[in-house]
Amino acid sequence: MTTRREEVLSSLFILLQGISGVVVQRNEVLPERIPAAGLLILRDGTPGEAEVTLSPLRYHWQHRAEVELFVRGSSGLELAFDTLAERIGQVIAADRTLGGLCDWIETDAPEPADLAVEGAPTIRAAVLILTLHYTSNDPLG
Repeated sequence: MTTRREEVLSSLFILLQGISGVVVQRNEVLPERIPAAGLLILRDGTPGEAEVTLSPLRYHWQHRAEVELFVRGSSGLELAFDTLAERIGQVIAADRTLGGLCDWIETDAPEPADLAVEGAPTIRAAVLILTLHYTSNDPLG
């Protein structure tokens, strides 16, 4: 039996995989090479502390997941990064409830940073915080 948390995270992962040309992974270590089209790594994050309602008993979560975004290149890096971040925003805006599994998905603005790697093109990276609002019947589910 799959928990609500796993259903939400799996659906978010599938949603992100809909961004064509980009490699999307979940909870993987950063590979040695960043693909030319970019790389997204979904980190499960933390559900935080639930708000509890009684009768019926429900746990309301504001789960903070992270999407690590990476693009590489020697020119046009800013445009490539902004384009990929915008594509993430578009797929999320198209289905903010993940087909009804989630009440809402909020995104925070990225804070990009350039990573210099000796002998390789510069990598622009950021962590996007996604707040997933959903409800479960159990604190472990």
